[in-house]
Amino acid sequence: MEKTQYFYRCAVFTRKDKKIALADVHHPENITVLEEWLGIGLSLADGKHTLQEFIDYMKSRYESAPENLEDTLHSVIERLLDGKMLGLSDKPVELPYYLASPLEELDLEKAKLLMQQDGYVFH
Repeated sequence: MEKTQYFYRCAVFTRKDKKIALADVHHPENITVLEEWLGIGLSLADGKHTLQEFIDYMKSRYESAPENLEDTLHSVIERLLDGKMLGLSDKPVELPYYLASPLEELDLEKAKLLMQQDGYVFH
């Protein structure tokens, strides 16, 4: 995994009850809560930061980072990539409106319209 790549969200998310979950703008009541590490990775995937910046940020959250933290983060990114919830790019990515913020901060009608115009479908 090239740590100079930018990572970006490919799925709508929410921060419901202090947990990060996948969300559906068409059915906002339907959410899929993610494991804590996956949720952190998804919520921070704004397209403006590299994988190395993500790793450095996560390390800075600890007084003494666990030895296996970087391996754990690589695993998290791989799982999110495999689930098509994240993408990687050699350049910064500008997220579309409906992916740029948590569901609760979106105008749902605007998000639905833009998703339709973009042909966005999350699998």
